[in-house]
Amino acid sequence: MENQTPAHRLFLIGSEASRALSPGLWSPVLEQLGSSWTYEAWDVPAGQDMSGVRAAMLDADVVAANVTMPHKQWAARTADAATEQVRLSGASNLLVRDGRRLLAHNTDITAVAELLGGRHQRHALMLGAGGAARAALVALAGRADRITVADKDPLASQQLVDLAASLGMEAAAVTWAEARNHAPGASLIVNATPLGKSRDDEPAWGPAELSPDAFVYDFVYAGHTTATIAGARAQGLPCADGWDHLRAQAAAMIPILGLAPETGVLLGRALTDLRVGN
Repeated sequence: MENQTPAHRLFLIGSEASRALSPGLWSPVLEQLGSSWTYEAWDVPAGQDMSGVRAAMLDADVVAANVTMPHKQWAARTADAATEQVRLSGASNLLVRDGRRLLAHNTDITAVAELLGGRHQRHALMLGAGGAARAALVALAGRADRITVADKDPLASQQLVDLAASLGMEAAAVTWAEARNHAPGASLIVNATPLGKSRDDEPAWGPAELSPDAFVYDFVYAGHTTATIAGARAQGLPCADGWDHLRAQAAAMIPILGLAPETGVLLGRALTDLRVGN
């Protein structure tokens, strides 16, 4: 029988969760809401047996957990129930405890759809093929004609190509070097890799001039403007960076967790403070 400890613990599960910004984003927001909830980072290395993580998630004091690299696909598999977005993408970034069950959501998909604004894409170049790329691909369902995928892992690339095909989009995998030849003709560039974390990185697509109608979507957030975003701005192109994505996916959690309406405003302020501090 479940004990009577009130559910109050939120987590971020990832291989480098303690380095992520989510705890610093959510902790002050929860405090300002007068909530008893806490938000903790939980470092879970890649390749670890996840059975203990799932068991801990079912403790009576757990509310939910955000999930980041490299465990988003595990989160989708381990859930007892999932949204259609999770089912399509095979990835989840939010597990919510419901008694002895885990419910999987993917607010990354919601965020990408919001930030792209429903614009139709004639050709999307996906750099990276992990959970973030899967979220972007599902958000593009019905809104893109052609997808090109590049990842250092050929199996991951092919899995993303297969997902695109299942969603009715023409898709092909290319090598990283070949992706640079495709960049100038793309209407959307998605950087779903860590490129840009370092100030020394170049734009994810390389030095090429992009199409005048291109939109650049960079999942990376850092204390500096990433080379990918700087490159897009230098060419006068619209773009969304990792900070934009962090805000949008966090805001999408508000109705799922039943948080007060003012949470969105508080998240915006906390994110501004974090950005200035980083």
